[in-house]
Amino acid sequence: MNNAIYNFAPPSNEPILEYKHNSQERTELEAELTRQSTMVIEIPLIIGGKEYRTSQTGTVRMPHNHTHILATYYKATEIEVQFAIESALKAHKIWSDLSWTVRASILLKSAELISGKYRAVMNAATMLGQSKNIYQSEIDAVCETIDFLKFNAYFASKIYEMQPRSTFNQLNKMEFRPLEGFVFTVSPFNFTSIASNLNMAPVMMGNTTVWKPATTSLLSNYYLMKIFQEAGLPDGVINFIPGSGALIGNTVLKSPDLAGIHFTGSNETFNHLWNEVSGNLSIYRSYPRLIGETGGKNFLFAHPSATAREVAVNAYRGAFEFQGQKCSAVSRMYVPKSLWPAVNKELISICSEAQVGDVMDPMNFINAVIDEASFNNCMNYIKYALEDGDAEIIAGGKGDKNVGYYVEPTIIVTKNPKFKSMVEEIFGPILTVYIYEDNKLEETIGICNETSPYGLTGAVFALDRIAASSMCEQLRYAAGNFYINDKPTGAIVGLQPFGGSRASGTNDKAGGEFNLIRWISPRTIKETFLPASEYRYGYMID
Repeated sequence: MNNAIYNFAPPSNEPILEYKHNSQERTELEAELTRQSTMVIEIPLIIGGKEYRTSQTGTVRMPHNHTHILATYYKATEIEVQFAIESALKAHKIWSDLSWTVRASILLKSAELISGKYRAVMNAATMLGQSKNIYQSEIDAVCETIDFLKFNAYFASKIYEMQPRSTFNQLNKMEFRPLEGFVFTVSPFNFTSIASNLNMAPVMMGNTTVWKPATTSLLSNYYLMKIFQEAGLPDGVINFIPGSGALIGNTVLKSPDLAGIHFTGSNETFNHLWNEVSGNLSIYRSYPRLIGETGGKNFLFAHPSATAREVAVNAYRGAFEFQGQKCSAVSRMYVPKSLWPAVNKELISICSEAQVGDVMDPMNFINAVIDEASFNNCMNYIKYALEDGDAEIIAGGKGDKNVGYYVEPTIIVTKNPKFKSMVEEIFGPILTVYIYEDNKLEETIGICNETSPYGLTGAVFALDRIAASSMCEQLRYAAGNFYINDKPTGAIVGLQPFGGSRASGTNDKAGGEFNLIRWISPRTIKETFLPASEYRYGYMID
């Protein structure tokens, strides 16, 4: 038996490749884009390591060219969902009993496969299936996915080092058991890396999962699943079941062996899951762990001392990268009246330069929103702004879904700080600006804090560092990830653990130790060397 204590050094974040013209990575990516866009693959269910095909199917289409089919996928029925639960429970014993270093080695091998052999595959699948440009795909599907895998192995090593103190005549130990049962993972369309982490974080700690991937990210998620298998993931540890969320959830939530839910998605869906679990508490073997990140109405607040160009650039990138389809995207901005003319000028200039179009053209900064429902939702908000007297659209305001689901980056200026698009989550390329009087800074900070039910990300811009510190304190609960002089997007694993509270979720901080701790159920073990042989207390004995 190998009884060495392994040392996992802190990893480095995966370097972001530049994909310059004629570079090796650009050549490989272009070839892979051509390959994937000229074929239609089948995406089966993967349960217990085996592929299953049902009588119910759907198609995966390019958001930027919605007539182009990339894949046909098979949908789970209640039979397959139940089978997935049984497979996860069967694998639990073997997986949880494995040395944690073996589990770590599978995560680390997955990271190496994505970094090298499958880098172009993961990038191309995410670009084509989720309409991300090269840079947005690289930082997500490759770099952040790798970072989650590597850092989770390291964070697990630090958790397992946490042991209680022993004293004379006793040995105390802490056993970090996985949860008893299976974990239900529900992943979103917008980040391939999140789909990976929702499964591999609990898996690292010895759990097994039933995975319901988003239909609109199935291509990249399927390739992830195949990579995990190639890295040596045992059969049944992750069970991949595309299909109806309502059908899958209804079956999963009725299982007595549900141990936890790892979720990223809408507030409405997470609330539904929470309510259903609450109603089923009497049937569960243990209280399920509910870990969720649900969305945000993220702000950028400019102080009068801020620099206009910096505010404009970070507002544009924060609001419109990946078409605003990030939980952390800037959606509302507060700008002082004295600074607005310069910020406005810079924003209009950027809007006139940035290109909108197909991901196959690397010069397009903005691509398509994910599907027709998202397109229609965005256009409804734009229509509302056009018709309301409290708002003016100063950039964008148009959409076209004839070929792809394209919505122009749209900037709304409103006189009402509680305007509809200042309050409600849109999840699209729409930024609403409120211009405040310079002498009403404190009042406007209060409005910012109270406007949204969410508390995910936020940013303040100020050259006055004392003012920035004061704003940070006043907005203490308005954002779980807070930024000073930077856009409120782009959290990096190991540097800025991510998550928010209020209506934004349980704030269990993906990308840090906090999340992994939620997937264990510690057991304290005390061994006494010389047990008591006298029932009386000392003072009772002559």
